[in-house]
Order: sequence, then C-alpha cells, then structure tokens
Amino acid sequence: MAISRDLLRVRGLEKTFSSGSDSKTVLKDISFDLAYNDSLAVVGPSGCGKTTLLLMVAGLLPPTEGAIWLEGDEIKGPSKKIALVLQHYGLLPWKTVGANITLGAKLQNIGISGKELQETKKELGIEALDHLYPAQLSGGQRQRVALGRAILLRPSLLLLDEPFAAIDTITRERLQSGLLAVFKRRRFSFIVVTHSFEEAVFMGRKILVLDNRAGIRTVLNNPDAGDIAFRSSPEFFERSLELRRVLEDLP
Repeated sequence: MAISRDLLRVRGLEKTFSSGSDSKTVLKDISFDLAYNDSLAVVGPSGCGKTTLLLMVAGLLPPTEGAIWLEGDEIKGPSKKIALVLQHYGLLPWKTVGANITLGAKLQNIGISGKELQETKKELGIEALDHLYPAQLSGGQRQRVALGRAILLRPSLLLLDEPFAAIDTITRERLQSGLLAVFKRRRFSFIVVTHSFEEAVFMGRKILVLDNRAGIRTVLNNPDAGDIAFRSSPEFFERSLELRRVLEDLP
C-alpha cells in the first residue's frame, strides 16, 4: 500500500474470539484514519471492544479480518514506531523509577543520552523520583513514569488504554494537560481509550464511538481538542453534551 498523508490507516477490521464451538465477534467492519501529529479518542460502552482495538493497532493481537497500516507498512506484529501505555502502568515493582523508565529503551536497544533522559523526566515532573519504587509512588506519579518510558521510545504513535481512570479528577486533568503539552512538543500522534466523555472531548481531535453491535456508531470531529482554554469554553460543554447524547442513545 502506498504511503499516504495519514500516519495510520485501518480498513475493514474484524475480531472474533472462538472457544470450541462458540465464537463472539467483538469488532466488525472498523475503518478509520489518523493523520500525523493528530489525536483520536475511542469511547463506547463496556465490552464494546475498545481495548481489543488498541491491542490490534499495537500489533499484539491479530485481526480476524481487515488490515492496519502504519506509514504505509502493514502491521503484523509489534512495531518500534508504536508505544503502548496500559491502564495499570506495567511498571516492574522490584525496579526503581530510574530503572523502570529506561527499561523499554534498553529492551529495544535505543540509545538514550543523559540529556534526553533528564529532559524527559523534567518534562513530566519526575526528576526527583529515581530512587523510589512503584509502591512508593502515587497513582499520578506512576502514570507519569509509564508515560516517560513510552516517550523515550520515540514513537510515531502512542496508544493509551484508559491512562487516567484510577486517578482523582484534579490530578487527571493535570496529567491530561501535561500529556498534551508533551504531544505538542514531541509531535507524535496518539490514540486514547477512555470511558470519560469529558476526557475524550478534551484530548481527541476525532472521537470514535463504538456501539454494542461490534461496529462504529459515529466519528465526531473535534478540532479544538488539546487547547487548554477549550476545557472552560461553552463549546467544550456543548460538545461534551453532544457526545453524552450519542452514548446515551446507544441500544
């Protein structure tokens, strides 16, 4: 497939899980694009396949039908161009913050200079945590360490699975703003799976709504996402209400 202006192209994606004579299709006929330096929020009811979709984009779960291309190359397994941050962070409890944050880069043989490492830690406000272990950190701190580890992989595409779900509202909003600031400086694209329609509206320039029938209900354009002032604007509340109505109208 020829390289296009889109970073990511998803076409006709389907995922069916089988166990013996039983099978369940959790995603069907999923198609969308994501441009360079862009963001997509994925929302929908519990069990609609949001995380399954993210794992297929990450190359960790093969599709039953359809295909995914990143920069023109079909995704058939994990890619060094994609970084994934899971809901529970994935930090190793027996390693310090300093060891956890560089682990991914070491596993992928990515050389990280001391300057880049320190700048990333400063960017995320975790420069004083090197000697601590995950159990000694708050939820927000653990999330920032996980984000730092992903950012050091220098991905073209960052995938986030409900990254702020277990964090209080004020910390969540600070982390959202912090991630968007990094996004603007580093110029990667990201997909965030979330149950929060406010988070989707604030972070996703497009919002993909999955339904209970394994498909896409709608895709909302949301060009103001990522602007700090947008969160307190009338347009933000109107768009949040629009998304709420879409979700409430799902069968």
